[in-house]
Formats: sequence, C-alpha cells, structure tokens
Amino acid sequence: SYLDAEKTTMVSATFNFLAFLGLVETPQGVGDELDEATKERMRQYAEEMQQRMAQLLAEVEALEKQQSSMHMGALLSSAMQTWQFWAWLGVLLLIWLLFCLRKKFEVFDDSSDEDLEEPALNDESNAAIFIAESIQRQQVNLTNYCRLVEEMVRGFCHACDWVFKDTFSPVLQTPIGVGSAFEGWSPREGDTVYRCLIPMTAPRGHSFHVEQNTKWNLPSKVSRIRVKLECTCWREQEFGNMLCFLHNPVEELRRNQEPSLLRTMCTRSYLDVRKVSSWFQQLAKLSWKSVPHSSSWLVKVLKTRRSCMLRLIDDTGSTVFVEMMFGVQQGDTDIFLSSDYSEAPVTPDTVWPQSCAVAEMKFFRNIAANAQQDSFHLGCMQLCARIALGSYFTSYMMKTVVMHLLNTIPLERWHRREFLQRMDDIVEYLRSCLRKKRLDHFWLGNEQMPEEFILPPDFQTSRPPNLFQHMAKDPDQYTQAHTDFRELQEQGLHAELSGALC
Repeated sequence: SYLDAEKTTMVSATFNFLAFLGLVETPQGVGDELDEATKERMRQYAEEMQQRMAQLLAEVEALEKQQSSMHMGALLSSAMQTWQFWAWLGVLLLIWLLFCLRKKFEVFDDSSDEDLEEPALNDESNAAIFIAESIQRQQVNLTNYCRLVEEMVRGFCHACDWVFKDTFSPVLQTPIGVGSAFEGWSPREGDTVYRCLIPMTAPRGHSFHVEQNTKWNLPSKVSRIRVKLECTCWREQEFGNMLCFLHNPVEELRRNQEPSLLRTMCTRSYLDVRKVSSWFQQLAKLSWKSVPHSSSWLVKVLKTRRSCMLRLIDDTGSTVFVEMMFGVQQGDTDIFLSSDYSEAPVTPDTVWPQSCAVAEMKFFRNIAANAQQDSFHLGCMQLCARIALGSYFTSYMMKTVVMHLLNTIPLERWHRREFLQRMDDIVEYLRSCLRKKRLDHFWLGNEQMPEEFILPPDFQTSRPPNLFQHMAKDPDQYTQAHTDFRELQEQGLHAELSGALC
C-alpha cells in the first residue's frame, strides 16, 4: 500500500543517514588531517540529508491529514514516533560530530600559530629575539618600581614643604624621574638606582641667577647659581610678618627672623651643592616616616656629597636604591642645572653642571608613545649598555649612539624581527665614531632635533661637544678604546647570543 511504501522510504532514509554518521565518525589515524575537499563533501552530504529528512517529514504530515480512519491514524502515529526518534537522534549525533571536528581543527590552527610565534632558537637571530623579549619582561618590574618611587618622593617633597613653609630654605617642586630606569632600561640587572631630579625655586625674598662659563665641561657647560636678596618692603602684607632682608637692621633680622638662604646654603653668594645635600639628608631622616608606603620599608640615608641616596629594604629583603638630586630649571626649557657630577675630575661645590636628563627621559617616552607595540629599541639600549660595562665606552656614550640612530632610522624598523640588524647598526655607528675619534653630543648642535623638546636658543647653534675628546687627545686612551671595541664586537654580543642558545 501507499503507507507501506512510505514506511519503506523512511526506513531507507534512516539507514542511509546512520550509515553516513558511521562513515564520518570513523576515527582517523594519528596525525591524519582532513583535506578541504573532504570537508566540503561532508558538509554538502549533511545538508542534503537534512533536506531529505525535512521533505519526508512534510510528506508524512500531509499523509496524516488525508487519512481519516482510526486504523490508518494508529499506524501512521506509530510510524511517526519511530521515524522521529531516529531522525532526532541522528540530528543530535550530527551536532556532536561537527563540534568534535571544529575542536580538532582549532587545535591544528593553534599549534600552527604557536609554531609561528615561538620559533626554535636555532640561530643567532632567534637568540637575539629571545634576549630582547627577556629584557622586555624585566622592564615590567622596572616600570612598577618607578611608579612606587615617584609616589614616595612626591610625598616626601610635600611633607618638606609643610615643615619648612615659614623658613627661607629652597622651595621643592614636583620631582621628575630621570635616568635609565625612568627611560625604560637598566645597565645592571638587579642593581638599578632609581633617580629623581627635584627642581628648586628661590624662597621668598630671594632670587636665583644662572651664570655659565663659556668653556665646555663635558657633557655640559659649567654653571653656577648666584643667590640674590630681593626687596620685600612692598610685599609685607603678602608675606605676613616677614622683614625685608635689604632694608632692616642686621640685629633685628637675627632676633626676629630665620636666616636667609645666603647664610645657610651658599658660599660667596653662590648656591653650594654640598650644603644643600647635607640639609636634604637631615630632612630625609626627620620627614621620611610621614611619606606614603614608608612603613613598608626599612630606610637608610646614605652619605653622599652631591645628592641624597636612600637604601630601602622591604619585608622580603628586597633592596631598592633611590637617589634624589636637586636642580634649577634653565628658563622654561627641558634643561636643568643639576647637582649631578660633571665629567670634570674635580667638581667644585659651587658648580652645577648643565643637565639634559629631563630632556632625555622625555625623548625615550616620546619614542615609546610613537613606536609600534613590538618595538625593541629599549632592548637594544639595555643590551648595549650591559655589554659595554667595564669598557672604555660608558653607558652614556652607548645611549648617545642609540639616540642618534633612533632619530634617523624610522621607528617601524625597530621591531623584533630586525633586532639583530639594529644591533649591527649600533656597532657600525660606534666603529665610525671611533675611526673619526668623535662622538657628538646628542642635544647640542643637533639640527635634526624633534620640535617637542624645549631647549635653550644656543643649543642648535652651538658646536656639539665631543664625547670622545679625551680619546682624541690621549693616544693611550685611543688604543684602549680600540681594544675594548674589538672585545665588545667579537665577544660581547656573541657571548650573549651563545648564552641564549645554550
């Protein structure tokens, strides 16, 4: 009969569908992969079977409406229940199968991506990338400590302002993180000094006047800061009970007013670095307990001549060194007169060398803001500085080379795939400077200086000082520099790469 024929058709369809499931569920051997043609045939076959089942279901439903006898309805209901059971079971099995196939191909895709992203270290190029990525991971800790140090020093300066608000001590401004750590690199792993420059302005009734020598004292000009007393008679209401230092008797000033800055921290009317440093160290011992996070650290103030050095030890025994230097801003520029040492063998206490530390920090931050996410310029800087440790070439010399190249080679060419090439560029640039016995200062006389930096007017018009000046004048130093360069070239980077390969 017609019903029997339909039942035969449904059973045949169910058998074909289950046979299809059995075919596609058959597990492959280890390492077998389905090619695109096979996957496409499977997809088409599944769609065809779904359409076939939908068609049969529609025909059965139409047949049910046409039959009116109870006998036919009962048979049809029985056939429907049997067919629907196997059909829905088949659909569920198909969904499960497609899910398993999808997971399998995701594993294949993930494995391929991992192979591309993490190549085996089988040559110097991959080893160089490994070194740079290791350095980049270290820089995360560096950044976290920089934030902590800036917060603590900022709190310290705020506490000092409150304690000395009615005296005539230098007025401390917001500290600025400078040096290698705040630039994003470190010449010594695990032995980083976090340096902050604290700008100072003259207290009320005083003014600072910069006096520069015409001769260069590498890497900057020799400068002194003359302190002058200013008349405050017309500002008595603004300053409260302050007496004018210029127009009041000396005896009255001694009895009724704190001594002037000229009497406490100057030598022959020039601001004295050692006296400022001594005052600041005493201040640190008295005020550090009021600084945020200070309770978590054991603080030791170390004796230094031209700065304030702190040794901080936390509960785990980790040690952090913080150096606070002092400076006077040169106009509204990024250049400061700093308490930091100059390159001169002996730096008098009234000398404040011209410092580009703030400009250099801003330079590296500007590079980081404009570079690609996978830029490894800081990895290059850190690796060069570590290789050159103990040689004629100081960290500042290596940093100067890298800054020159960062200013000329496009930033998109400092990504990790060209890391080794950039290291070669640094070595070649250093070789060229060694041959000429000249390494130009980056900030002075540089006609390619980015516009974002505010420099004194004479910076671009001045002849740049030569950081290799001593080598150019002394044959023994030149010979030593040549020997160190060969070792740096042959053993420095090669040793780092060999260590990574091992």
